[in-house]
Amino acid sequence: MERINYAAVLDPHKYPFPVMTVGVMGAAGGTITEESKAKMRELGKCIARRGYVLVTGASPGIPHETVLGSFEEGGFTVGISPALNLEEHVVKYKSPTQGYRSIIYTGSGLMGREIENIRSCDVVIFAGGRSGTLGEFAIAFDEGKIIGVLEGTGGISEHLKDIIKMIDKNTGAIMSYDADPLKLLTKLEDLYRETLLPQHVRLMEIHNPDGVLSD
Repeated sequence: MERINYAAVLDPHKYPFPVMTVGVMGAAGGTITEESKAKMRELGKCIARRGYVLVTGASPGIPHETVLGSFEEGGFTVGISPALNLEEHVVKYKSPTQGYRSIIYTGSGLMGREIENIRSCDVVIFAGGRSGTLGEFAIAFDEGKIIGVLEGTGGISEHLKDIIKMIDKNTGAIMSYDADPLKLLTKLEDLYRETLLPQHVRLMEIHNPDGVLSD
């Protein structure tokens, strides 16, 4: 049974802040098995059914499979593009447009946009992946994010436990692992409820939701 989006049951007038954003990071190319594609599609569907916003690097490959799954369920997906505009997005980077409700053009290039990509998410899921995904993981881990690893998708994600041991650094990042997309999302949702959501609620209690005009 699908669970209720916890943020959605709060009074939207008293606690007017965005729903949980779920980032999905993974390989934009290389060999991607049909099993991995199916897992990513299912993950996208689960994110959409729970009413969360999906954030990706607007790239092909593993992230796009998640976007397509979300799209099938009418989900809201935001892409953080390395490109300066739509023309560069499709001509230079040959990146997808299907399934996105919004694409943010950073003009920062593939490496530069990784910071915006990670910081736009409440929780971040890693699946498969190569060197670019490793860079995104380094940012998420160093900034103490809630991080999920979808096991059984190959790539760098299968080695993250060993990498964390090698790093030997307490950053405050919270790690969760599972091979089942729905179970992993549920674990991350629980961590969000326990850690970030109470912080958000406290902030809303002292915040003017319409902002304050500058002097």
